[in-house]
Amino acid sequence: MKNLIFLISAFLLLLWSGCNFVVDSSKRKADSALSAVMQDSAMVRAAGNYANFCASCHWDDLGWFKARKWKYGKDEEALYSSIATGYSDFGMLGYADTLTKEEITNLAKFIYLKLELEEKATYSPDEGIYLTEELKIRPDTVIKGLNVPWGLAFLPDGDMLVNEREGKMLRYRNGILIAEIKGLPEIHADGQGGLMDIRLHPDYSSNGWIYIAYTGLPEKGKEGWNTSIMRAKLKDNTLVEKQLLFEGTPPLTSNYHFGCKITFDDKGHLFFCVGERGTMKKVHDLTNDWGKVHRLNDDGSVPGDNPYVNTPGARQSIWSYGHRNPQGLVVSPFDGTLWESEHGPKGGDELNLIEPGKNYGWPYITFGINYDGKVISPDTAMTGMEQPATYWIPSIAPCGMTFVKGGKYKNWDGDILIGSLRFRYLVRVKLKDGKVIHKEVLLNNIGRMRNVEVSPDGFVYVGVESPGMIIKLVPVPE
Repeated sequence: MKNLIFLISAFLLLLWSGCNFVVDSSKRKADSALSAVMQDSAMVRAAGNYANFCASCHWDDLGWFKARKWKYGKDEEALYSSIATGYSDFGMLGYADTLTKEEITNLAKFIYLKLELEEKATYSPDEGIYLTEELKIRPDTVIKGLNVPWGLAFLPDGDMLVNEREGKMLRYRNGILIAEIKGLPEIHADGQGGLMDIRLHPDYSSNGWIYIAYTGLPEKGKEGWNTSIMRAKLKDNTLVEKQLLFEGTPPLTSNYHFGCKITFDDKGHLFFCVGERGTMKKVHDLTNDWGKVHRLNDDGSVPGDNPYVNTPGARQSIWSYGHRNPQGLVVSPFDGTLWESEHGPKGGDELNLIEPGKNYGWPYITFGINYDGKVISPDTAMTGMEQPATYWIPSIAPCGMTFVKGGKYKNWDGDILIGSLRFRYLVRVKLKDGKVIHKEVLLNNIGRMRNVEVSPDGFVYVGVESPGMIIKLVPVPE
């Protein structure tokens, strides 16, 4: 028991320690007050339960709660109800069968006290220079005041388009907001849904097509919502000539696991991913779009060489299946291979090399368990199902990824950068012959790394939430 208390106390020290930027005096006072409260053994056990059952989704420092509106209330009674019963539409399990009433009561009290006493640390990424394994980098904040910057694209004139998940597309010039783009489609912005990725056509300078991924509303008279793909052109800061290329079917009322990233190959094929929406084993049914990577021509038509074009009843856009919640998708500019990252449950996040017609196993094989500690599958491998190139335990919540190219970062060209939502860092993944040979953690504690892109001039930009901003990684000369 003493060892357990020691380990939990060590966890608490990490949980409440300030980030490695500026922490104001009110934060220190709050930490002192909270530490006094946490001498109680029941709160120590509650903190352990939070770490075990809650932190993988709601972050180790309770940041999820601080960064979002309270849908069901934040008093102790509301927290108790949420923990006990859960909310299935949002993918939150109920723990009435896992924890005792006393444990749930203390867990609700722990969350309430933590939120009441703690004030957010002040983040100032511009102040630090980070020494990585191969170079020094300085994060330069180029845009502030954002919420959840899901998508980022660079126009030929140097302007940036930023998609906010709440349903706004913003245009920035030299870090200054110059316009909110009009003409967006109807968007279901709730839970994990909203306005997501944005990508310019590879030949944008000639054709002007912009592609967006979003949670679209269904036809009148139908319930639920879909992951949708639209293309449009930009005129006078308004989307015009809008064309709906894809609408995920069938619609569902769940508010989580939508995907969705967009990428192109060098032949103009459009790839995008759709999450499994909580349907689990139904992702292996080829008659629906859930838990799949899809491939279309740039005009929305189906390429004749897609793997299931001639399969009766199958959705012809399917490229691969057996995915949980893919939120990273990129084609290698070096060899044309397609790479995907996806959220596992509690553990088992994956980086996959995607090949046509292949089955990636979820949920029949997984390196993770359910959030309540129950086993999803005892198997990590099965015949006919692909193994990940690498995986993470515990979950890092990977979101957004890109290949480094252009020579700006010494020895990084050809590496993949992946953002971590949970642990608030970047992961650099080094490949050789299609295999992962090394991983490095970069930029600890700046914020939730939502998106990673390389600009046309070869600089890495990172979309961060909590606090919401865009940062540019500037190499520092030796």
